[in-house]
Amino acid sequence: MTYLIPALILGGCGILAGVLLTVASKIFYVKVDEKIEKINESLPQANCGACGYAGCGDYAAAIVNDGAETNLCKPGGVDAAGKIAAILGTTAVEVIPTAAVVHCNGNCEATESAFEFDGVQSCKAAKRFYGGSGKCRYGCLGLGDCAEVCDNDAIVIKNGLASVIKSKCGSCGKCVKACPNSLISIRPLAKHIDVLCSSKDNGKLTKMSCKNGCIGCKICEKKCPNGAITVTDFHASINYDLCTNCGICMTACPVKAIHSCVK
Repeated sequence: MTYLIPALILGGCGILAGVLLTVASKIFYVKVDEKIEKINESLPQANCGACGYAGCGDYAAAIVNDGAETNLCKPGGVDAAGKIAAILGTTAVEVIPTAAVVHCNGNCEATESAFEFDGVQSCKAAKRFYGGSGKCRYGCLGLGDCAEVCDNDAIVIKNGLASVIKSKCGSCGKCVKACPNSLISIRPLAKHIDVLCSSKDNGKLTKMSCKNGCIGCKICEKKCPNGAITVTDFHASINYDLCTNCGICMTACPVKAIHSCVK
């Protein structure tokens, strides 16, 4: 009896708790729209946030409840957009293929290390230590934080520099968030002219730290017939909405900081 009564009491409490939880689940059950479930299942479950929502579930709910665009899932691309349209009974919206690009060309031949970093081998850790070991404080740190988070193995480190394999890139944006120097952006795959430099130092300082750096001379800005390229704080950047891939800026650049990045 010494052990029986406590055991019965404990068992009774467990049964009572189970009954209460079952009743509560029935009372507070919220029915989920079947369309939301189906749309969520059609998404790649990358939960990358590239669509502008917290995850695939939130994006699916926004499509059904708030009328969000059906072509925002970049990793899912055309396939996901088509499935969503079929679920909703609407016409599939065009999906513009995009890819990541690293705005730096500071490879081992173009720049040097200011000191040897022997701490934790990550870009984030190196950035905290005097801004990184490279002479250019704006350049690629080359330790592969971007490659580490890429689920498609679309980023490789070559010659001390991160490089994107465009055909593998899912445009999830994880690499964009991982880069401590904010060197990576997502741009339309068809717009393949890129400024491969992110330095904001004047021309003299840039050339002292990297042979491939943009000197902010504004020749590209003056030559562009579409006003697609501008120079601010000695840094050239391209408005891909205006760019026509004419290549005039690339040809005009005296330091060859602008490239056609297709692959």
